[in-house]
Amino acid sequence: MPIRITHISAATALLEVGSLRLLTDPVFDPPGGKYYFGWGTGSTKLTEPSVSIEALGNIDAVLLSHDHHEDNLDKAGRAFLPKAKRVLTTTSGEKRLRGNAEGMADWQSTILESGNTKIKITATPAQHGNLIARPFAGQTIGFMLEWEGQQNGALYITGDTIYYHGIDAVAERFNVSVAMLHLGRASFPITGPIRFTMDAKDGVKAAQKLNPRTIIPIHYEGWKHFVQGRESISKEFEAAGLGSKVRWLTLGEPTSIEI
Repeated sequence: MPIRITHISAATALLEVGSLRLLTDPVFDPPGGKYYFGWGTGSTKLTEPSVSIEALGNIDAVLLSHDHHEDNLDKAGRAFLPKAKRVLTTTSGEKRLRGNAEGMADWQSTILESGNTKIKITATPAQHGNLIARPFAGQTIGFMLEWEGQQNGALYITGDTIYYHGIDAVAERFNVSVAMLHLGRASFPITGPIRFTMDAKDGVKAAQKLNPRTIIPIHYEGWKHFVQGRESISKEFEAAGLGSKVRWLTLGEPTSIEI
């Protein structure tokens, strides 16, 4: 069974599998807003979401990598959460959000069902920056999606993470067909060389380890603190001989992908 993916902006994407409709890291505020992430860091939102929040329709579950940074959950996205049937997020995020939020520890799984469609969701480890940054960056997770009829492996969403041993553990446990990589090298002047998401080199390492058939870059545009865009990411993957695997999704345009 194929999946239909609509990349809306940054890490926000609509995933449609059979009768199930999932939304990742909902960010729908208008551009121009300035946001402060703590410890002297912050950013400006640069672009409009390619799909309005009013046009989303029914959402069975939100897959929320973390709730404490507005480039993954902004004011409009936060207001939308109660409209989803379920919100799957970190264990600390469940305590902050409450309501329909369900915290998931690393490797914990749950089942989403609608009609004849059933998806197993497993929380995967993520590290939002190096060890020095962890007290500020907080807890994040990724997600592995498995359903009947997958021919070549599962769908993996890294969440906000750098490349570290947790991704190696994911590769050991799962056969990945499609990898949605949070890239962009999120960083700030005040934190110097520390990066909070993968840069293109990290993305290449992750792809080499996971060996997916399809690589989908997300979380690389729309915000001032994303310092690596499509051009630099493309160059790195081409240089590594992985360019043919990269699938750039047109913002706002639903795309069917075999998995």
